[in-house]
Amino acid sequence: MILMKTPLRLDAALKRLSAALDQLEVAAERRARDDANRADLSEELAIMQDDRSRLAVELDAALARTKSLESANQGVSDRLEKASATIRAVLGAADGQED
Repeated sequence: MILMKTPLRLDAALKRLSAALDQLEVAAERRARDDANRADLSEELAIMQDDRSRLAVELDAALARTKSLESANQGVSDRLEKASATIRAVLGAADGQED
């Protein structure tokens, strides 16, 4: 009777070992997938950080250009206003001479 229990105990132990090895293999595969995903996410983050830096530089340039255009627009507006005032003065003087 002792001889029969030993193989049964051994068989049960082997089954437990096999189940544990299967679980270990599944865990190792999951870990490998997670590591690969983490690497992909790290790469995507680096790309997004590069894009953010590039966009920040482009935004700064666009803001500087906008300020420059606003300044130029104000200068043109001032000159047009002066020119208009001069034309009105000349026309007013011409009207005064005709009378």
